[in-house]
Amino acid sequence: MGPDPVRFDETLHQRALANVRAFDRRSAAIDGHRPAAVAVVLLPDDAGRACFLLTRRAASLRTHTSQWALPGGRVNPGETAPGAALRELREEVGLGLGEDAVLGLLDDYRSRSGFVITPVVVWAGAAVELQPNPDEVASLHLVPLSDLEAPGIPTLVSIPESDRPVIQLPLLSRLIHAPTAAVIYQMREVVMHGRPTRVDHFEQPVWAWQ
Repeated sequence: MGPDPVRFDETLHQRALANVRAFDRRSAAIDGHRPAAVAVVLLPDDAGRACFLLTRRAASLRTHTSQWALPGGRVNPGETAPGAALRELREEVGLGLGEDAVLGLLDDYRSRSGFVITPVVVWAGAAVELQPNPDEVASLHLVPLSDLEAPGIPTLVSIPESDRPVIQLPLLSRLIHAPTAAVIYQMREVVMHGRPTRVDHFEQPVWAWQ
């Protein structure tokens, strides 16, 4: 029997808002990387459980095809990270939200593929309609927050190519890897529990380095 479901309600909203605002986030220098943003979206499923939104990237995309991801992409010139995350939400899954839906930001994560990723925590509210863009999204999934409390999350493994541990999250009968896994794990720690946990030391698998 798994952990009790987390209810999507105003109590969770206020707790998440307070926790992310109290978090002393770390930004990363660009240093030749490209700025990107991802949306860590909190929303309910049909049973009223609090979930986050996870996508499987389309096989037709030029990079990171068929990988598990949070909605997101490059930050355009003149755009803020929250603005980019909200734009990508509209483009990828048809979810239109305003700046007032943004709870705050988590730590920047420097990816092996050349991006500095800023995670933007977003409260979607209860009335949510999702329309995935088939050009970008192969499938989308509402993952209950309670699934992140299961034993074995996270899993850390060693690889010969790096002295940093690779982080994995066993979810949806699959293994989710960094950078997505690192961001989701920090969301659990910071947003759900108010623990100032850092994740920039977690490595990605070698196949994600390109």
